[in-house]
Amino acid sequence: MSIASTTLGAVKRRRAALISPLVTRALGAVIVAAGGIWVVANLVADPERFLGSLLVGLQNGLLYALVALGYTMVYGIIELINFAHGDLFMLATIVSAGLLVGVMGVTDITLATIIPLVVALIVCIAFGSLINVSAEFIAYRRLRSAPKLAPLMTAVGLSFLFRGIAQQDYINGSAQKNWPIIWHGPLIEGVSLYKLLMVVIVTVPLLLAMSYIVTKTKMGKAMRAVAQDQDGARLMGINVNRTISFTFALGGGLAGAAAVLYFLCQTQTYYDTGTQLGLIAFTAAVLGGIGNLTGAVVGALSIGIIQALNEGGAYGLGSNWSQSVVFLILIVLMVFKPEGIFGRPTTEKV
Repeated sequence: MSIASTTLGAVKRRRAALISPLVTRALGAVIVAAGGIWVVANLVADPERFLGSLLVGLQNGLLYALVALGYTMVYGIIELINFAHGDLFMLATIVSAGLLVGVMGVTDITLATIIPLVVALIVCIAFGSLINVSAEFIAYRRLRSAPKLAPLMTAVGLSFLFRGIAQQDYINGSAQKNWPIIWHGPLIEGVSLYKLLMVVIVTVPLLLAMSYIVTKTKMGKAMRAVAQDQDGARLMGINVNRTISFTFALGGGLAGAAAVLYFLCQTQTYYDTGTQLGLIAFTAAVLGGIGNLTGAVVGALSIGIIQALNEGGAYGLGSNWSQSVVFLILIVLMVFKPEGIFGRPTTEKV
């Protein structure tokens, strides 16, 4: 083989390597543009309907964000996809329902019920944290050095355990249970203003507090150090077990807070709630870039708004296609940007 032919082959390979990313970016840009056109078309066709869908999407997206942060924090620190997290959220919805309606007798949501709502939030945050930390201590901690499939299957097992507990008749039962919660106040395009305000007032401070803890506090620095290198963190005097437990506590607490808000918005409990909402929250975490806090929030808000527009927009496919649309978005993103919106490409060390 001559030098000329070898050089020509190298040039062709380089050209092909350059063309492939360009084609990928072009296709990605076309898909994003199509999505933008769809959103604008819904706005132009029926602005009032669009506003109502946008508000519903914002409300749901904030709830998804609280749950998604639990997934992304745990994965970021020990690279575990905690599939039991959604069912922990489900158990917390049952606790919040029993506490608010069964114990404190809350049925009408007014200004007079602020104290019971705060009590329910504190109890459910503590409940979620306790269950999550217990799961980490009893199950996951002993499997840190095991093959990654072992803790993953343990998480699946815990998920079925939580679902089995919820299906007991004296807990919730296998049927959907509706609770007599009545909301008063003005509506904006069919969306309760008080519901939306409640979700925003509770969720936004929690998200800001989470960001502050992770980026500004000593424990947050320890979390980032453990996520980067556990052995190195130990050499620096960081208590790795305590740091990981603290991360699980934060994720469980956020799930508990989301459970109270979800119950008050939906006024129902069901043993399968965690599976459906947990999958959407996990999708949001992956969409934003698993392990990235900002990405989880952006991914959750994006999914919430797109889902609401699909269900309520003038050019939506309807509620029967909601799950399909969400996962289609994820598949498309994984093809063109596998690391997620805010994720960074990584190379696997062999």
